[in-house]
Amino acid sequence: MLARFACDPSRSRGRRTAEPPAPTRSDFQRDRDRIVHSTAFRRLVYKTQVFLNHEGDLFRTRMTHSLEVAQLGRSIARTLALNEDLVEAIALAHDLGHTPFGHAGQDALHDCMREHGGFEHNLQSLRVVDHLEQRYPAFDGLNLCFETREGILKHCARANAQLLEAQEPGGVGRRFLDGTQPSLEAQLCNLADEIAYNAHDIDDGVRSGLLTMEQLDGVPLFAQHRDAALAEHPALAGQGRRLLFETIRRMLSAQVYDVIDATRAAVGAAAPACADEARHAGPLVRFSAPMREAGTVLKRFLMRELYRHPQVMDTTERARRVVRMLFEAYRASPQEMPPDYADAPDLHRAVADYIAGMTDRFALREHARLGGEPLFDDA
Repeated sequence: MLARFACDPSRSRGRRTAEPPAPTRSDFQRDRDRIVHSTAFRRLVYKTQVFLNHEGDLFRTRMTHSLEVAQLGRSIARTLALNEDLVEAIALAHDLGHTPFGHAGQDALHDCMREHGGFEHNLQSLRVVDHLEQRYPAFDGLNLCFETREGILKHCARANAQLLEAQEPGGVGRRFLDGTQPSLEAQLCNLADEIAYNAHDIDDGVRSGLLTMEQLDGVPLFAQHRDAALAEHPALAGQGRRLLFETIRRMLSAQVYDVIDATRAAVGAAAPACADEARHAGPLVRFSAPMREAGTVLKRFLMRELYRHPQVMDTTERARRVVRMLFEAYRASPQEMPPDYADAPDLHRAVADYIAGMTDRFALREHARLGGEPLFDDA
């Protein structure tokens, strides 16, 4: 049973190209299935989250991150009576436009494209599902529902939103111009994304040796749940990994329950009668103020101690050099790309599309093939 403010697939704003309904699936289920079977989704398994693929088999990738976001999102959606299928579709697709090498690759590609429209990974995710996937005879892209596309476009610069609005009046770019919100399902995915990466970056940071349990003593959200785990299970004091897992599990649960309680209160106060009214009620899916503050402290810690760790910074700078070299090589010699890209009318955007679609390991192979200096000897 869906809440009155949830997105109902029978009332969807539809697809850009009309299609007959599927006999056994709702439109949002169909979107989810199309995303799972897409080429871009498969590539996520070899795209960096924080640590490059060759640095270890157990670190998160964009694929495993997306699955964790989907799991958290569905759990919360079920309790709030939101549409689980839509949440899952958005969660699985939200990183389809990410470049190889994580944010380092994105930043490098944006620099390369600065004079040619720039590069935004959220906009690229939309571009993937709207244009770049080529699987169907009647249209480019996956022809997803408006509600799924709306959720995929988490952020968008105003200039790009204006371009989207010109191409699709009243479409997915409009809310960035008029200050409204996406669906509650999309808002939920944004928070599930944050919950997931904060938790798994702690896990990966400790696994890598770049973070220690002692450093995490200074993070109240972590320390609170570690102390609770030790109080209930004193034997965990001598079991580092098991203590870490139990602490993260408790952190995740606390954040999930906080979102549920805070969102229920916000929705109750706003009392939207339907999904469209919820879009005009401001952000309703939220943390409580204390949990938001605790999460901010955790994010600042991770930025300072993990994302800006000298070892991570060194790796990401080398990754930026790979992307910059590839961009210049393809721009100078388009024939090095497949014909669909080499012959595109906008060469710079085609080069960005091609690089953004690469996995880490394919980018490194191309870098070596085109004469790049060795930057990752153990890759």
